[in-house]
Amino acid sequence: MSNQIETVTEKPSDVVRGLYDPLSKGDVPGVLAKLAPELIVDEPNQLPYGGVHQGREVFVQPILGAMMGYANVAITDAEVFEGPAGVIGTLTGTLTAHTTGEEFPLTMVEIHQVEDGTVRKIDVYTKNPHELAAFYAQAQAVASTALRRHRRCGGRPLGLRTWLQADSKS
Repeated sequence: MSNQIETVTEKPSDVVRGLYDPLSKGDVPGVLAKLAPELIVDEPNQLPYGGVHQGREVFVQPILGAMMGYANVAITDAEVFEGPAGVIGTLTGTLTAHTTGEEFPLTMVEIHQVEDGTVRKIDVYTKNPHELAAFYAQAQAVASTALRRHRRCGGRPLGLRTWLQADSKS
């Protein structure tokens, strides 16, 4: 009988699958559990949250906060492939603007570097970053207009007539 303890190491592709599952459910603590504290995320510069971001907590507010602040994110498919460059993940889904209901088809490819059971680096590529940036800009503009109208009416709930009157005062 052996007293050796067998260690099971999670494959890098399983780590990324373990990231995508809570992401598709909106489970932020589940997402954070798969990210290294010193995570580096490189998003397309055209996006409102574009650029290189360092740190797991930075990922939550500037990136996830921006993505989910103006739109509902519905991930409809996630595929993961492991190769010599790292783990490749593809995400498809739909963004739906909170304010207008406008839908935007989301297609992303991500290259993940995984070490010690956590994702250390993510390079993100979107199919159409300029159009995605325009979608976010429109959603943000409509949200800002709604907030100004709401403040002009003293923060109380607005009926259509009050809403239109507040708009005519701008």
